[in-house]
Amino acid sequence: MTSTPRRWSPLLGLLTGHVVSLTGNMLTLIALPLYVLAETGSPAATGLAGAFATAPVVLGGAFGGVLVDRIGYRRSSVLADLVSGVTVAAIPALHATVGLPFWALLGLVLLSGLLDTPGQTARTALLPEAATAAGVPIERAIGWFEATERGARLIGAPVAGLLVSALGALPVLAVDAATFAVSALAVAALVPAAMRPAVDPDAGSGGYWREFAAGLRFLVREPLLRAMVLLVLVTNLFDATKSNVLLPVVAARDLGGATAFGVLVGAMGGGALVGSLLFSAVGHRLPRRATFVIAFAVAGGPPFWALAAAPPLPVVAAVFAVAGLAAGAINPLIGAVKLERVPVHMRARVYGVIGAGAWAAMPLGALGAGLAADHVGTTATLLTVGTCYVLVTLTPLLGGPWRTMGRPQLPEQRPAERSSRLRNRVEAAR
Repeated sequence: MTSTPRRWSPLLGLLTGHVVSLTGNMLTLIALPLYVLAETGSPAATGLAGAFATAPVVLGGAFGGVLVDRIGYRRSSVLADLVSGVTVAAIPALHATVGLPFWALLGLVLLSGLLDTPGQTARTALLPEAATAAGVPIERAIGWFEATERGARLIGAPVAGLLVSALGALPVLAVDAATFAVSALAVAALVPAAMRPAVDPDAGSGGYWREFAAGLRFLVREPLLRAMVLLVLVTNLFDATKSNVLLPVVAARDLGGATAFGVLVGAMGGGALVGSLLFSAVGHRLPRRATFVIAFAVAGGPPFWALAAAPPLPVVAAVFAVAGLAAGAINPLIGAVKLERVPVHMRARVYGVIGAGAWAAMPLGALGAGLAADHVGTTATLLTVGTCYVLVTLTPLLGGPWRTMGRPQLPEQRPAERSSRLRNRVEAAR
């Protein structure tokens, strides 16, 4: 009896598309706030641009999941990259030709991110099938997938900082547009069109809003996933204050500009890459809840405090690297819980709602950080946000649904399983 041959190309296509697309996102993360800061000189305007960059992530995640389920995961990934690439390319093109008013920049930033989250959701939803085709355990595939995101930060951020310093922000945005095209090509060429998860027999029969409501209802009724979304909602708000406003402002003012900005984001990304790979190797042996809390606490507060203390750049980079090492365990833990609890045919819509919920407060974080930096100063804002970050990450220790985090199956399945085992014992006794 012959074994099924392994097919590595689908998994390779998803990993390649993911890392290239996210590397492009890192170029924008570095170039966009520095461009706005240079053009306006205003942290508040930089925060407003950050809000417009994160708002479409929420909208696209919330409302795009059902469309991804309907259109197909491979097609959605390719289409999302192509549309995002065109809108990003329009920013330097318009600036170099007819001019780019601030309101037009905000509109293009909003459009460029609108399909970004559905594209990432589509690639994530295809991961189990690609892992099966390659004969790879899903836990390892998740670790690799998360490592590509961390690798994108490691590669993209320092390169973006150097490119912005050498060429300016607008040429870097043009490079970002090209990365979207490469990502679309990788997925289109390597992931077969026939690869898809199990299909919901009722999909499309109840209309868009009924399917959207089903995904939202599932999340609301799942206590642990709901608690995770609420926690990440708050921590992402704090992260947005740092990445979109406070870090670029401090980097430009105290640490040497775009290169320092890229070095710090890259240091955290590099640490997170190592952390993800380490977790993929030993994570199954660690207690989930304790690991989750420790990783979040170390990853959250220290970078804010380091920026507030304003030591030399190598010291700040070391703090960011350690924080990234801890952060490498967070997304694989969340990904494992989602994989265990979300039905196969609802992946895209539920993942989309989860992502939207997790990102919902980020526009407010970016906008609020800009206003706070203008009115109370960056140091006070950094100290306050860093302290609040650590306090919030300790809440899973209070118990509640977090007690079920280490269990591999849904709580409501266990009584049936116990009944089944009891029946088997009775039958065996006969």
